[in-house]
Amino acid sequence: MRNQTLSVAEAIRNRRTVRHYLPDAVPPSLLAELLALATEAPTSWNLQDRSVVAITTDEGREGLEWATGGQPQPREAPVILVFVAEPQAWRDDHKDVYDRARRGGAWNEQFIAMFAAASQAFQQDLEERGLLREYAVKDAMIAATYVMLAATEMGLATSPMNGWDEAKVKKVIGVEDRDDLAIALLVSVGYAAEERRHPGRRPVEHNVFHQRYGVPTNAAPR
Repeated sequence: MRNQTLSVAEAIRNRRTVRHYLPDAVPPSLLAELLALATEAPTSWNLQDRSVVAITTDEGREGLEWATGGQPQPREAPVILVFVAEPQAWRDDHKDVYDRARRGGAWNEQFIAMFAAASQAFQQDLEERGLLREYAVKDAMIAATYVMLAATEMGLATSPMNGWDEAKVKKVIGVEDRDDLAIALLVSVGYAAEERRHPGRRPVEHNVFHQRYGVPTNAAPR
């Protein structure tokens, strides 16, 4: 359960990937809050071209254990979140998106007209370059990151999972016939049954540069 309120910075520094979980269920209200926060993540052109499937049943988790080659997280964690990228979502009607922005005072009519035309043109260009899937997966991954940080603040443990078979995951969540969808990431959620220590990160200057790749920040002009 939640013991204290963490700042975003503290959640980033405290989050660890946990592979083994207690059998304790995640309270429905907490899971609902977590999923609601996932929808608040940034999304390119506000297309919201990603969905989350929450798997909580024994049957569903057994299926994901099969789809992940026997990894322990689906077997032990009470919740597995499957982040689905929707590369063709830009073709859908987004009137509801524009209505919400209009009612909230975020966008006026002139902006909506410009935005709708520009977003369509942008997505058409992505399609021509074969990049629709890549952009949708990016959106889904951003949502997954938000979930992992929010879960940490709630006292929950998570694990971003690789090493799964996309066709098998799609079968488990009932979209095996949907070539228009892609699986972006699986995230286990629950209460940790192990303590994972921070393995450390390389010094900031190893990965952070000034103006151009490879130029260390300490070389910045004063």
